[in-house]
Amino acid sequence: MNYKQQFIKFMVDSGVLTFGDFTLKSGRKAPYFINCGNYKTGAQLAKLGEFYAECIKDNDIPVETLFGPAYKGIPLAVSAVTALYNKFGINVSYCFDRKEAKDHGEGGMFVGKSLSDGEKVIIIDDVMTSGKALKESVPKLKGAADVDITGMVITVDRMEKGLNSDLSAVQEAYSEFGIRVYSIVNMVDIIEAIESGIVEGKEYLDKMYAYREQYGVK
Repeated sequence: MNYKQQFIKFMVDSGVLTFGDFTLKSGRKAPYFINCGNYKTGAQLAKLGEFYAECIKDNDIPVETLFGPAYKGIPLAVSAVTALYNKFGINVSYCFDRKEAKDHGEGGMFVGKSLSDGEKVIIIDDVMTSGKALKESVPKLKGAADVDITGMVITVDRMEKGLNSDLSAVQEAYSEFGIRVYSIVNMVDIIEAIESGIVEGKEYLDKMYAYREQYGVK
């Protein structure tokens, strides 16, 4: 199995990717659901970091610092920066933001690497639904320094249209900010993993095809 297939199996084994009948926050009825809150052990987090590292290396994304948006992005960035070093010998920095600026001690909005102009930064997050994390992160990062945001890495691209747009959240991110969003896997990869028997779920294939046809983007 390649790392994309391994990741899909890892998600299923971790209870993060499940198949069935789900009502999403958007109100859409979906045949699959992704709950990244089910990553809860050290072993899972270490493995997850390796998949982020694989995606960064596979896409040759320039990077000096990984940024994890608070709160859920923090452990993701830490696991990814560790895996980049352990797996590929790539030593980069990381930082994350505070929800509220610290007004004592060293102060500031960020913890970890102090950003500088021209620094190549990758934003790390789990699943992009509305693009909210990116929209909040860009002004914070640019407010700290004139950094070069070379990309955003997420676990899964659902490849579906927004509620008020024919573009996906990933496509909107590029259209609005010029930032390319890379995903470890996307919905097509998940469908192909079911088709090839990498994971169980062939009984849901027809619903997966129909959902992709109704809400999917190219």
